[in-house]
Amino acid sequence: MIDLSNYEIWFVTGSQNLYGEDVLQQVAQHARSIAAALDAETVIPVKVIYKPVLTTHDAIRRLCIEAELADDCIGLVTWMHTFSPARMWIPGLQSLRKPFVHLHTQFNSDIPWSTIDMDFMNLNQSAHGGREFGFIGSRLGLERTVVVGHWQDPAVRRRLGVWARAAGAWHDGQRARIARFGDNMRNVAVTEGNKVSAEIELGYSVSGYGIGDLVQAMQQVSDSEVDALTREYDDTYSVSAELGPRGGRRSELREGARIELGLRRFLADGGFIGFSSSFEVLHGMAQLPGLAVQRLMADGYGFGAEGDWKTAALVRAVKVMAHGLPGGSSFMEDYTYHFRGNESLVLGAHMLELCPSIADQQKPSLEIHPLSIGGKSDPVRLVFTGRPGPAINASLVDMGDRFRMLVNEVNAVTPAEALPRLPVARVLWKPEPDLEVAATSWILAGGAHHTAYSQAIGAEYIEDYCDIAGIECLHIDADTRVDDFKRELRWNEAYYRMSGVRAVR
Repeated sequence: MIDLSNYEIWFVTGSQNLYGEDVLQQVAQHARSIAAALDAETVIPVKVIYKPVLTTHDAIRRLCIEAELADDCIGLVTWMHTFSPARMWIPGLQSLRKPFVHLHTQFNSDIPWSTIDMDFMNLNQSAHGGREFGFIGSRLGLERTVVVGHWQDPAVRRRLGVWARAAGAWHDGQRARIARFGDNMRNVAVTEGNKVSAEIELGYSVSGYGIGDLVQAMQQVSDSEVDALTREYDDTYSVSAELGPRGGRRSELREGARIELGLRRFLADGGFIGFSSSFEVLHGMAQLPGLAVQRLMADGYGFGAEGDWKTAALVRAVKVMAHGLPGGSSFMEDYTYHFRGNESLVLGAHMLELCPSIADQQKPSLEIHPLSIGGKSDPVRLVFTGRPGPAINASLVDMGDRFRMLVNEVNAVTPAEALPRLPVARVLWKPEPDLEVAATSWILAGGAHHTAYSQAIGAEYIEDYCDIAGIECLHIDADTRVDDFKRELRWNEAYYRMSGVRAVR
């Protein structure tokens, strides 16, 4: 469902005709070498395509228009090899709606002390050519990422890979579709939001559907399809005896399979990349869609519970950024606390829907248990504990005049004791810098209780995504102090209100 290898970023080099054809040929040769090396770099998950050196207004503008029209192009890497007078870039950059990263590098890594002359200096003047280009980006008020360092440095290549993944997630979300079954949970505030603003600023559209539309898709599922999927469950998971082939509750597992098959058909037929559901809107369904949601997330779909379409879209974006990386990503909810001073912990879970990609077990347990909410029969679900290790929680909220992203770095831990009576998937973590500071900052910023949780990507991926989108991003990490965070909130509030910035693209 997700394939970043089909995407392209174009390697674009700026220069000018002042230096003569011999110099421009060397510039082109150097640019080809860098583009080829980056294209071969496994940490960059997309194709890197060399483009001819740009030296005029018209060439720059044509390339930017060409990038806009290229479906597989997700952005540009711009490099000023020599000196490219920045006024040439104004028409092109003003027409460019796709993101770009400014690579501030030079072909050589070292100064050749004994041989350096003015010919070398004229050829290798990225040091001030890049600053000229940087000025016009700032003068035009363009959001972009700047990466500084030698192009052969693994840290530079890794940083370009992070940006490429964020650009891929942004590209994936443009004109994407989110299905919303029913409305959000009644009277809940933070899962609401302006869907028109989301489509203008973030690209994706959200469409509502009655649960009857899903039930109709379920009714089209054949018994043979259900048979095949339940056999897949038997092979993939540790299925409880009562749900096994000879178990007394096998029929309820079959109903869970029918829900999954119907949901898959509905989403595929509609071209949706994510969806939300609500336990308050289930007319015609025998059980809540727990197992189906978990497995669809594992395949790359975004999901948000209780009608939370913003988190569904964010989970999908995180899934795209994390594709092919070790570690999983999931819809998440802060559920309950373990207060122990500086070592306080958060237990994250939901009624049913956490993605098995974050499970610590190779074969999660497939079980059936009562659920004291929703008023339906007992739902089937995967039960597991999340694997330990560093992770992030990210939340997208609608502040009325803008969207705000919050990211908290956390460290998942193994529970000190078993949880024999908690029949849902769960993760236990310690937030950075500690629960008191993290929760205080999160609450002051209006962060939601629903998040996208990931052990595959870090906060910098989310920050790059927010830079591309032009939305506010607040980062809570080991260095966060509440007083500093309060000031950042006040400064941001003043900035957005005074500037009227809205990242309409």
